[in-house]
Amino acid sequence: MAEREAELRTAGLTVCTVPGPAALLVRADADRLHQALGNLLSNAARHYRPGDTVTVTTTLVEVADTGPGIPAEELPHVFDRLWRGARARAGGGSGIGLAVVKELVTAHGGTVTADSGPSGGTRLTLRLPRAAPMDHGSFPAPASSRDLPPGQIPLGVPAYFVYDAILNRKEHGLFDEAAAPRPLSAAEFMDRRAAGAVVLDARSPQDFAPGHLRGSVNVPADGRFAEQAGMVVAPEQDAVVIAPQDREEEVVTRLARIGFDKVGGYLREPEGAFPALADEMEQAGRLTADELCHLLDGDEPPLVLDVRNTAEREEGFIEGSLHIPLAELARRIDEIPADRPLVVHCAGGHRSSIAASLLRHQGRTDVSNLLGGYGAWLALPAPADV
Repeated sequence: MAEREAELRTAGLTVCTVPGPAALLVRADADRLHQALGNLLSNAARHYRPGDTVTVTTTLVEVADTGPGIPAEELPHVFDRLWRGARARAGGGSGIGLAVVKELVTAHGGTVTADSGPSGGTRLTLRLPRAAPMDHGSFPAPASSRDLPPGQIPLGVPAYFVYDAILNRKEHGLFDEAAAPRPLSAAEFMDRRAAGAVVLDARSPQDFAPGHLRGSVNVPADGRFAEQAGMVVAPEQDAVVIAPQDREEEVVTRLARIGFDKVGGYLREPEGAFPALADEMEQAGRLTADELCHLLDGDEPPLVLDVRNTAEREEGFIEGSLHIPLAELARRIDEIPADRPLVVHCAGGHRSSIAASLLRHQGRTDVSNLLGGYGAWLALPAPADV
């Protein structure tokens, strides 16, 4: 806080810190929260007027300013990547700072909101889950990125956070929808794939599994598409897109908003193109919970990979399963033994389809997705007493 306050005062802002009535403990990565708060303060600094005041309230983390405020029609977009309001078009950052705040806070189980009154001023409010009461002396220090080797990212944080944080410090052109990636013929699409572009297939797991281009990474457009795409594909990597019908432009726009500048286009009418690409198509392996149960009781059981978040796993897991959250999978694939078949699961099947396709993209061949996820596993009848 101290260095940020100095920056704001140098810029001509009045800074007021209002401590809460009592200290509260949260479990979090200190560096990542420092980054989030720093981005909130930087946002206030970019849009100030001489003599404005920035107030930081602790306990509940709230950054409020007396600046020009945010128009009501712009409020729903302030946490979108690469989006900048009209008041910032002449300068300011890249349009990523507040989006990074949202992702960092969400990764810690919290929320961040923005509101602005008709007379001006903006209030950004950050809320985090309170840690369970315990003796302060026994409260373990949260893992911090300071404790990690250079270049390593804290567990549970998608790799593209760092990319976006760096991009946020640079000037970055606004996303021009008129120059968005264009539709590609099957021949053009396959040429780009042959040149090394990763195929990002945004269809549902139900549409992806029966037939997809070999090596495609499945990130369904429905759900947290942009965030999950950033977990498994590097923003600087060349990519081409297969999208649900009539959602192609939506998908490439959402990718652009998380800094994916190297999307080369999308396949025009994929369902019509697939028959001519039959030699390049494959199906995704899928198992029911009952089938998995029988395999685990066999002589050569598969390895079960759980890609749920830590909090989900704490509520129950399949015995003997390996746990790597989806957000960490791309950089921890080498931890997964290669000498056994894999069965991947999440809570219901969405994230595990992403994970299984990423593993196949990385060269793993015997990978299946558990239909219905952990919910289906829990629904299995209890074994009869003997």
